[in-house]
Amino acid sequence: MPVTQTPSGPVWTRRTTTEQWASWAGWLAVAVLFVISWQVMNTNTIWSFVDDAPRQAGDLLSRSWPPRWSYVGNLWLPLWDTLNMATLGTLIGTILAVPTAFFAARNTTPSVAILRPVALFVIVASRSINSLIWALLLVAILGPGILAGIIAIALRSIGFIGKLLYEAIEEIDESQVEAIRATGAGGWQVLDYGIVPQVLPAFAGITVFRWDINIRESTILGLVGAGGIGLQLQSSLNVLAWSQVTVIFALILVTVIVSEWVSGKVRTAII
Repeated sequence: MPVTQTPSGPVWTRRTTTEQWASWAGWLAVAVLFVISWQVMNTNTIWSFVDDAPRQAGDLLSRSWPPRWSYVGNLWLPLWDTLNMATLGTLIGTILAVPTAFFAARNTTPSVAILRPVALFVIVASRSINSLIWALLLVAILGPGILAGIIAIALRSIGFIGKLLYEAIEEIDESQVEAIRATGAGGWQVLDYGIVPQVLPAFAGITVFRWDINIRESTILGLVGAGGIGLQLQSSLNVLAWSQVTVIFALILVTVIVSEWVSGKVRTAII
């Protein structure tokens, strides 16, 4: 903490004068940004619609209730497609993410100058594009269906799993690796006995966590033609069948809760 000398003795202060002015300047910048953002929002908002929003919401809820529970029988197959989409997409993404992570980690990459930047670019590119956008592109290329959804989930999963896994690889205890290497073990043996056992729990937890996320994301990919329960949701929205939409929302909610429970149990058992 800075100390200021005064006739009565030293005075401890939280910040120096320069730091205090910098803090005030930061708060002023935040206030200016808030005012500008408010003006932009106010310019592009039709406030008469906002004023009418409670009435519209009440009308929508009245048409959504009671749910049409008899419609559940039409949702089991799309829900199964959604679960398969999430599971297969996670599996493919994991298979591709593992070598990418080892190429991206400084302590395992064969080439810091070439392979590591390429692997990092793949990870960043995958994480930069949302699954919904991947699905839009793939539906345009492959046509509608769950294949586009599976590949979209896989492409998105590469970046997520790859980033967390390569960070876990870089954080391993190097003394264990050196001990294995000191026995005369080769490169693959060092990887098998010194690195993989250390990152295996993190890898399992990351994969299960990503599968849980992919179940949530795959429920909406049908909105752009990638199949699954999202396709049923889009169909119900198109014909304004709000009581069916309520049933679909309820089934999605139950599915996500169950997947969260399974994911938590698996991670607890592994870690």
